[in-house]
Amino acid sequence: MAITRREWLPLGALACILAITAVWWALALWPLPSAAPDWLYRARDVCFGVTRNSLPSASGWMVLIAEPLTMMALLLVLRGGGVVRGIRLLSHSLAGKAVLTATVAAVAVGVAATAVRVRTATATPTQPMQVSGDRLPMLADPAPPIGLVDQHGAPVTLEQFRGRALLVGFAYAHCETVCPRVVSDVLRAREVMGVDAPAALIVTLDPLRDTPRRLPAMAKQWGIDGATLVASGAVADVDRMLDGWDVARQRDPLTGDVTHPALVIVVDADGIIRYRTSGGPELLAHLVRRL
Repeated sequence: MAITRREWLPLGALACILAITAVWWALALWPLPSAAPDWLYRARDVCFGVTRNSLPSASGWMVLIAEPLTMMALLLVLRGGGVVRGIRLLSHSLAGKAVLTATVAAVAVGVAATAVRVRTATATPTQPMQVSGDRLPMLADPAPPIGLVDQHGAPVTLEQFRGRALLVGFAYAHCETVCPRVVSDVLRAREVMGVDAPAALIVTLDPLRDTPRRLPAMAKQWGIDGATLVASGAVADVDRMLDGWDVARQRDPLTGDVTHPALVIVVDADGIIRYRTSGGPELLAHLVRRL
């Protein structure tokens, strides 16, 4: 029995999901040669994070796993019957069996390669924080205005940080995964640098709930002292600031959760954005020292 267009469509969607997943995982895990362009290192860092063994960070692994599972679940909910019928029809022909066998083999090889990559990376001592920091390209983008309010009720402006390096992290109070790590990385980077510590600012990604009145409680929740500022403001003001600083985020209107990458921006003493990274205290300290 020939496969009709009705079966080909869900099978094509399944093939696209598998191909996108393969490219996504390759970008995150494939060892990059020393001659690789800087933009590729930067893309990997922004999308998946950088850890000591050059593997994705915790948030990076969440993205790698959640994205294909979400797409697959959506396909099965919408066209699950078509996928099953298409696979069943493919298995009735020699060519179809070859395609199915090759697909299963490719997935098995990918899983095995991932396991080998993780095992090798975790077993081999490296200095990726230094390497990653040296590979990140230095930017030269003037930092846009801030125009928010901190946990002390005082205005937060870019001008007040002039003459001193600044780490700007982005988080929100209801986040229990990426955000605590971002805040911890910023605070730890300041501790690592001691007397040479940069100024630090954590800007909310959820102005609807993280209102200026809640900032003192958020600072206490994150273990932030008075030297690190937490900022919020009117929803329009926060959104304007986040858009100006090119901070990607998407709010779920049902749960209120905000999907976002781990992001810390390093600003020099003249108010110029020099680095955008997923964080890591040693990496942040290294980048500040490079200014």
